[in-house]
Amino acid sequence: MAIDTEKLSGAESLRKTRTYGKVRCHNPSCMGRLQPRSGDDHVKCPTCGMEYRLVWVRPDFPRIRGPVWDVNRRLAQEVLAKKAAKKEGK
Repeated sequence: MAIDTEKLSGAESLRKTRTYGKVRCHNPSCMGRLQPRSGDDHVKCPTCGMEYRLVWVRPDFPRIRGPVWDVNRRLAQEVLAKKAAKKEGK
């Protein structure tokens, strides 16, 4: 067992892992980290393509307000159409 010489509390050790200026994608199958530029009002996930509206609590602290509905609805319809075509092909 390693000896912790820093003697940090649990909250203090977790504070070192915090990332400011980044948010996570809210798509449960993705959960990628998104790093918008300061002041951007939208951010798009490069992995899954979902797009979110942002609000800036501080100039370096973004939060997701919600999805951009028309973009995410189009993505969901494309996935549904692929699944339906695959099901018909069986």
